[in-house]
Amino acid sequence: MRALRSFTVRARLPEPLAPLQDLAFNLRWAWDPRTRDLFRWVDPQLWESSFHDPVRVLSLVDRHRLEQLARDPAFMGVLGELHEELNRYCTVGRWFQTRAGSPLQSVAYFSPEFGIAEALPQYSGGLGVLAGDHLKAASSLGVPLTGVGLMYRMGYFRQYLNGEGWQGERYPVLDPHAMALRLVDGVQVELALAEQTLVAQVWLAEVGRVRLYLLDADVEANPLELREITDRLYGGGVEHRLRQELLLGIGGVRALRAVGVPSQVFHTNEGHAGFLGLERIRTLVTDEGLSFTEAIEAVRAGTIFTTHTPVPAGIDRFPRELMERYFGAWAAEVGVGMDQLMALGHFPADPPDAPFNMAVMGLRLAGRSNGVARLHGDTSRRMFQPLWPAVPPDEVPITSVTNGVHGRTWVAPEMGELLTKYVSPAWDEASPAEWARVRDARDDELWRVREQGREALVTFVRARMKKTLLASGVPSVDAAWVDEALDPRYLVVGFARRFASYKRATLLLSQPERLRRLLLDEQRPLQLVFAGKAHPADELGKEIIAQIARFAGDPEIRHRIMFVEDYDIAVARTLYQGSDVWLNTPRRPMEASGTSGMKAALNGALNCSILDGWWDEMFDGDNGWAIASAESYDDVARRDEIEAESLFEILERQIIPLFYDRSGGRLPHEWIRRVKASLCSLGPEVLASRMVRDYVERMYEPTAARVDKLAGGSHAAARHLAAWRERVVAAWPGIEVVSVDGDAGATAPLELGGTREVTAEVRLGSLRPGDVAVQLVHGPVLGGDELTDTAVVEMHLLGGDAGEGGGTYRYTGSFECDRAGRHGYTVRVVPSHADLTDPMELGCVTVA
Repeated sequence: MRALRSFTVRARLPEPLAPLQDLAFNLRWAWDPRTRDLFRWVDPQLWESSFHDPVRVLSLVDRHRLEQLARDPAFMGVLGELHEELNRYCTVGRWFQTRAGSPLQSVAYFSPEFGIAEALPQYSGGLGVLAGDHLKAASSLGVPLTGVGLMYRMGYFRQYLNGEGWQGERYPVLDPHAMALRLVDGVQVELALAEQTLVAQVWLAEVGRVRLYLLDADVEANPLELREITDRLYGGGVEHRLRQELLLGIGGVRALRAVGVPSQVFHTNEGHAGFLGLERIRTLVTDEGLSFTEAIEAVRAGTIFTTHTPVPAGIDRFPRELMERYFGAWAAEVGVGMDQLMALGHFPADPPDAPFNMAVMGLRLAGRSNGVARLHGDTSRRMFQPLWPAVPPDEVPITSVTNGVHGRTWVAPEMGELLTKYVSPAWDEASPAEWARVRDARDDELWRVREQGREALVTFVRARMKKTLLASGVPSVDAAWVDEALDPRYLVVGFARRFASYKRATLLLSQPERLRRLLLDEQRPLQLVFAGKAHPADELGKEIIAQIARFAGDPEIRHRIMFVEDYDIAVARTLYQGSDVWLNTPRRPMEASGTSGMKAALNGALNCSILDGWWDEMFDGDNGWAIASAESYDDVARRDEIEAESLFEILERQIIPLFYDRSGGRLPHEWIRRVKASLCSLGPEVLASRMVRDYVERMYEPTAARVDKLAGGSHAAARHLAAWRERVVAAWPGIEVVSVDGDAGATAPLELGGTREVTAEVRLGSLRPGDVAVQLVHGPVLGGDELTDTAVVEMHLLGGDAGEGGGTYRYTGSFECDRAGRHGYTVRVVPSHADLTDPMELGCVTVA
């Protein structure tokens, strides 16, 4: 029976305890251990049973307990101190406020999921947790950023395994009224969905000093079909996904407008929110009178697109018939045909009826784009190079900002105390020089921190496993073995992430007898803890989990290898804090970044990984181990075999002997030395504070300056740029490098350090010298005179004349040869305009 009306009953706190409400409804408690301890103090049992949710604790705690706390001077003293600290945190200037003259006023950060805390389950995995860490770091740095997402009534699924180890899914319904969310009174947004109108309400989550707005379609005004749009994260079919992305992108822009948040820079975290660009184009055309092409320039100026996808299969695509149904009215309102709209989501060679590619649109409508690790940036440039067919892959306008993690969310309290003592009280924003001081930590002090993490992990896994067994009907006497499972004295290797086939969670299982010997070694045993979920539709991912569960179910080895069900932030945090080695085995280069190993490293774990994602750029030979890659093999099975062999060799010959080496006494001093090397080298690099500073300095501020320039004078500069772009693209076929002349003896050997002078004659057709840059490109050459590791020198105009067939001009330039060996050069012409972000963004290049 459905309720006719529903309402919220909130706990009534005694007046002296009113500040608890403020502390509970600001998600800063997710990374502030003192605030978490305060709510644990309220009721320890409720704290554990509520998934560490302060709002739920306050709704369930006994009134007499609250009255008792209100009379407790010790509790009230801590409450007042923490409430004052929260107010100070949210108002006092921080790093960003020291950037005098910054053009950045506001950033709207759109993501389909946000992983803030286990008590707010609006995330599925790495993308959402990264978005949550981005908001937390922005808050701590004082960056003027606002988050925009969706409120899913069932979130992502809760996982369980059946008797055969096969993953099942449960979807408990969430009550946003009982979470750290507030409904934004009087604010609703509407958008057309084909023949229907969707109404969405807006929830507010406070993440420190950052606001996160979540749109929710579960509104009485909507028919049931539309209310279910925000039912599950990544649920439903193609049309359901399209509707979710329409609400996120278009609805998100309208929600910001409705709540009065000014938006200067728009940052789309993956392509799911890409339709925000279409909403902004529509507004500029209908409200400000810009043409379609002018509106695109204005939108591009203020948009940043971050891709997390290293393979084409991971990109959302929508068929033309759906696009026509949902965007036909949009195209008519903007004054363009469907072919023009579809072209925004097509590669140049795609036919008009090809599916609409969200990543392609994201790149076309963004002035700046980036991958999430240095290697991923390179992978992205090659994957999306067909968008700029004339541009060399290395110069495709996609850069990279390597991901980072929010240290205070993931680091164990004991490790946090050690870092505070030796690095800095503000260790999560400390410099490399400050992090180097961790080498001063006493070995026994650091080792005790590691032992405490391992002990907590073992206790947690035993309790979770026993609860799972008893809940499945196993008699308590048959579940008693769990009390002896794992051993806090022995090496623990952790592996926790989404179970996709390319991540190869079963690489160790490829040699089962060899693995069994390592697990059962009486003197130096290996222990393995796995956790993670497969997408509900990923049968192969579920089979991988089942393989591990079946292998771990063998009574002979089950005390040494475990799969922990229902992976979430709480499980992840425990594994990061307690594992000695963090294992990562993707097929390179299919890991965009990966951040789990960063979190483990901050807790003193050592990484053992394929050189992929972030590890490719941060491994230095001493801060962990690199599994040999057989990337050059086309035979996947052979490649897996070679890389599995490398992993076993590292375990058997390096990791296990080093961990158990006590030749210097009770402590494994060489292992501890490596832990310190890992903390020193990785500490300042893997933090989200470094990542967000990179975004501010390299992406947000340049974008803010550009959008302000192009928006001034009723978008006069954007209109001019659009007209210039149209003129240049139309005239580009007339560009020709007529001749290139070197100095005397241009092909003769040159002494190291010598200079080569080059002149070129260039025909510009209807363009003028101010429309282009003529560049001298030089560098070492390989076989076939292929240039590598090139440098670019701007050539200078000598003169020319405008003839009947177009102007011909002479340019000169020179370069110095600072390396011995074969060297070469060529001349090319690219567009040039003061308002271009990158000369390659037009895709117009003419090479001699």
